[in-house]
Amino acid sequence: MPITVAIRVVPVDDALRPRLLGLHVLPAQRDWVGAIADLLADVTLCPGSEAMAILHGDTAIGYYRIEPTPRSVTGRDLELPSLGLRGFFIDAAWQGRGLGQLALQAMFSDLARRHPAARQLALTVNRSNHAALRLYLRAGFNDSGELYHGGRSGPQHLLLRPLP
Repeated sequence: MPITVAIRVVPVDDALRPRLLGLHVLPAQRDWVGAIADLLADVTLCPGSEAMAILHGDTAIGYYRIEPTPRSVTGRDLELPSLGLRGFFIDAAWQGRGLGQLALQAMFSDLARRHPAARQLALTVNRSNHAALRLYLRAGFNDSGELYHGGRSGPQHLLLRPLP
């Protein structure tokens, strides 16, 4: 299917939640992302976390979560007012079409509108997840040079991106 409809991001609500439950990643990505049911359940346990759906038209094609502080992502506070990003993924059936880049651009616009005080977005990416690392670097993230060792699947690069 050609990309003719804009990608947008919206908060997950009760009506959207069942449509997200059909999303999944490739088997090689499961250790890095996990299962969508677990991601959605976990967000309810973390005050201030925002579950977000990535939509292509009205079709749910991905998910991510915004954390109100970077601590849950980085294990520490950062100097600038920062948000954390976790669980970002595009459904396996939609991968390889450039949608990750478009989804990140939609996310940056959304964050500028809904979180104008935030100056930086932090995330960690497993050091063996080369495709994700390339995507994030192309989207304007910078590798801090630090490795975060608190992840469930090995050391992760700490990436930071300025927000407008």
